[in-house]
Amino acid sequence: MNWKIITWYTGVSLLLVAALMAVSGIIACCTPGDESRIPLLFSAFLTGTIGFYPLIFVRRGKHRLTFKEGNSIVVGAWTLACLFGMLPFMFYGGEFTPVNALFESVSGFTTTGASILNNIEALPRGLQFWRISTAWVGGIGIVTLFSMLTVGMDKSTLSGAEISSVAQEGFNSDRKSSFAGRMLLTYVSLTVVTFFSLKLTGLDWFDSLTHAMSAASTCGFSTRNESIASFGNPAAEIVLTFAMLAAGIHFGILFLAVLRARPRYILRSETLKVFLSLVFLAIVVVTVDLMVKGSYGSFFHALRDAAFQVASISTTTGFATKDTTLWPPLSMATLIICSLICGCSGSTSGGIKIDRAILAAKGIHRKVKLTVDPSTVTFVRVDGKVKSDNQVSDAYGYIFCYLLIVVVFAAVNISFGLDFTTGVTASIACIGNVGPGFGDVGSMSNYAAFPTLLKLTGLLEMLIGRLEIFPVLYLLRSAAPRL
Repeated sequence: MNWKIITWYTGVSLLLVAALMAVSGIIACCTPGDESRIPLLFSAFLTGTIGFYPLIFVRRGKHRLTFKEGNSIVVGAWTLACLFGMLPFMFYGGEFTPVNALFESVSGFTTTGASILNNIEALPRGLQFWRISTAWVGGIGIVTLFSMLTVGMDKSTLSGAEISSVAQEGFNSDRKSSFAGRMLLTYVSLTVVTFFSLKLTGLDWFDSLTHAMSAASTCGFSTRNESIASFGNPAAEIVLTFAMLAAGIHFGILFLAVLRARPRYILRSETLKVFLSLVFLAIVVVTVDLMVKGSYGSFFHALRDAAFQVASISTTTGFATKDTTLWPPLSMATLIICSLICGCSGSTSGGIKIDRAILAAKGIHRKVKLTVDPSTVTFVRVDGKVKSDNQVSDAYGYIFCYLLIVVVFAAVNISFGLDFTTGVTASIACIGNVGPGFGDVGSMSNYAAFPTLLKLTGLLEMLIGRLEIFPVLYLLRSAAPRL
């Protein structure tokens, strides 16, 4: 591999991180008494200086990126962004020990939304904006953003290395670079529309902007200790419910249906219809369960809380209006299933993705049909397109690796003192980039009490989940070719 070009591109990623730090620092400077201005501006200077170094002293040359190099850039850029992203938190101090600062940084960039903060509202405005900025840039993808500055085959290689193949398949274009650009346009548009909609519900400009960024990225970071519940604003909850669901839909479909005014693409998408049907079914189940076994006297109150929490968990956002650890067992089980499958590929949500679940389910159905009647000629079709055996096998492989990681890290959590519910759901929440689980990591709780070792394993699981497992495996295989 050409390490010079890898170093050059990872330097570009650090410049992007430095620019966001600088913007957060400017907001801190415009806010009277904001104590985060020096930590932010100093971190921006330090990160920018290190990012500029390879651009000045390393010759990029005319070498064309290979897949291995593109994959190394993706993993390296994400890792360095998380490491340098912790600097403002660490320099600020308070609850941010080095491990806590790294945990919060990784949680933000991976759009997990798990926090170690007991008092979010004590943070100055500049640092709060930086915290949510990590989530917003992580939602669309660090490499996808800076790949927009490149040209030719390098742009396609970079975006192709970060955007999974299952996400690219759902987009009606044969150019990966085109897909990345349209994803970015859709992402920015969704953020802007959500911002203005929240402003109309009565939220101030800062809360509207930060929660719009958090919803679009499906991260769930909030500026309030009690998340969305602190506003007590039904209109804002409705806006965020639709924003979260939109962020969980393939951005290629949103682009064609909304920005290109072709709504027929929504009706044609089998994946989207299955996703929305399952979300609707989950809302019905939770609403009925809350009415029968919960303490809800009003159907509309139960429906309001059920719809918001199902949308939040099924898109891996993690916003909260209620403490779901107090809900009946069936409601909690439904939310756990939602946090495993989650939204569509090509969106900002995490989890297994409904696309892979559909592929695996249809592959199993085909296998059963062929076993019963070997003479049958049958294919796996999704959205009318025939899927190859390799694509079906990829779905099986990803789901197997995903569940194996859940089990391994859950075992580690339980071995180091967590109860069964907390240990298992924390593992599901971290690998799926969901944030809240149940037990001690419920929707109104955090990860502050976790032992240092479990915070480190948790942030590792978040990063593996955000990179969708295989880029990490590819890098390990490249580093140890004899394995």
